[in-house]
Amino acid sequence: MSKDEHIPHSPEPFWRESTELPSFPKLEENKYFDCIIVGGGITGITTAYLLSKEGIKVGLIEADKILNGTTGHTTAKITAQHDLIYDEFINHFGKEQAKAYYEVNTQALRFIEKTIEEHNIDCDFSKEDAYLYATTDQYAKKIEKEYKAYQQLGIPGELLQQLPFDLSIKAAVVMKEQAQFHPLKYLAKLASIIKENGVVIFENTVAVDIQKGAHPKVITRDGHEITSKYIVMASHFPFHDDKKSLFFSRMYADRSYVVSIKPEKDFPGGMYLSVDKPIRSIRYTPLNGEKLLIIGGEGHKTGQGIDTLTHYKALEQFASDVFGIKEMTNKWSAQDLYTLDKLPYIGPLAEDAPNIFVATGYKKWGMTTSTVAASLITDAIKEVQNPYAELFSPSRFYADPSIKKFLMTNGDVAKHLLKGKLEYVGRTLDDIENDEGAVVNINGQRTGVYKDTEGKVHMVDTTCTHMGCEVEWNHGERTWDCPCHGSRFSVDGGVIEGPAKKPLKRVDEA
Repeated sequence: MSKDEHIPHSPEPFWRESTELPSFPKLEENKYFDCIIVGGGITGITTAYLLSKEGIKVGLIEADKILNGTTGHTTAKITAQHDLIYDEFINHFGKEQAKAYYEVNTQALRFIEKTIEEHNIDCDFSKEDAYLYATTDQYAKKIEKEYKAYQQLGIPGELLQQLPFDLSIKAAVVMKEQAQFHPLKYLAKLASIIKENGVVIFENTVAVDIQKGAHPKVITRDGHEITSKYIVMASHFPFHDDKKSLFFSRMYADRSYVVSIKPEKDFPGGMYLSVDKPIRSIRYTPLNGEKLLIIGGEGHKTGQGIDTLTHYKALEQFASDVFGIKEMTNKWSAQDLYTLDKLPYIGPLAEDAPNIFVATGYKKWGMTTSTVAASLITDAIKEVQNPYAELFSPSRFYADPSIKKFLMTNGDVAKHLLKGKLEYVGRTLDDIENDEGAVVNINGQRTGVYKDTEGKVHMVDTTCTHMGCEVEWNHGERTWDCPCHGSRFSVDGGVIEGPAKKPLKRVDEA
């Protein structure tokens, strides 16, 4: 980056740069399929893989390129250890449901492993133990409670007082026999398999609406219709949200950051996640005979953090302190959706739309939960009863903790809606330097301005097209981010991430 000498500017993970992905045409006419899948990430690709093996005629559309977005930016842990959740799930949902969550995510891990073996996929798959660790006394007590939950649920684990590398901690719990892999190598192979199985894939095809019915239709931005028996929304944030579902009010978006380094010290292997703040995630990936360390963390609600470069620098400092740095190689960020009760929404959109399915709200655990989603949705389409379907039902509502979280999340939205409207903007266009973005005052109007490295000015109306909140500039990613529901836009206003469907309005300098 022009203003950061420490971390190379690389908004994409290194595995995107090093993986050759197939290309597919844009949809140019109306189509019919038994099932249409919207979203070309791991959920969409895996669902298409399972359905096509059953002889079902499947079409898949992707707004950009397949295996982009959240799937293309994941750090690729395959684990049922999803932070401090099992003690909480036992208290909120009961032991039976907590155990079911562990079982189904473990089944997803085994499915991925079996699929890799069956198709001989070279994707750097390795078995790794997964650790949660605490650096404070307060969170050490929570680690101890989590270990007791493991014991209640029969989860293989161990309570520890130190990690196998030099980092001072208070306590840790390990879940044995988890895994990691190179996500795009795995998914690129599945993409080629589903193509051979007859799945028809269209890229650069944006879905904007659904018409419900016995044979529902997906409507594209270009006005084409895709008719089907079933629709699967696997588009990260559901592009269709009816008055009953209101997913935008039942989820919030969180951004997190990642740097990769060549370390000075040897790394013993394993996957590590701190449970107290600041969050730190540590794992490795093999690259050219070396272990490249991947350090993540610094999460915050989208559009509500400090200067994003500060997050990268904090991760760099941590990596330097603990492992030493031979070379900084890459940095990138990811966006994840959280539900009110921390369980994903997977299943029929609503009672009056049993043939339209949604899969969203994976938090940071997309590898296993997306595989769970593919299995649940495939069984529903095959009319096979799945014992885990009720656990993830999108129409569920647990009073504890959902009500409290609903009020907190939507109260936060109201706060930022008002803040953006009332905020005084003192800067002008002349105050903005090259490769800088900011909200400025132009002719008395709040305007988002970015001057690129050549000095070209890009101006947008800062009012989010979803529900009218005011977007904020994301310096690290060069995007406009909405603090209310997590929509993200390019410097010219194009939609990068929903729930917004329409771009920001372009502004011409008077």
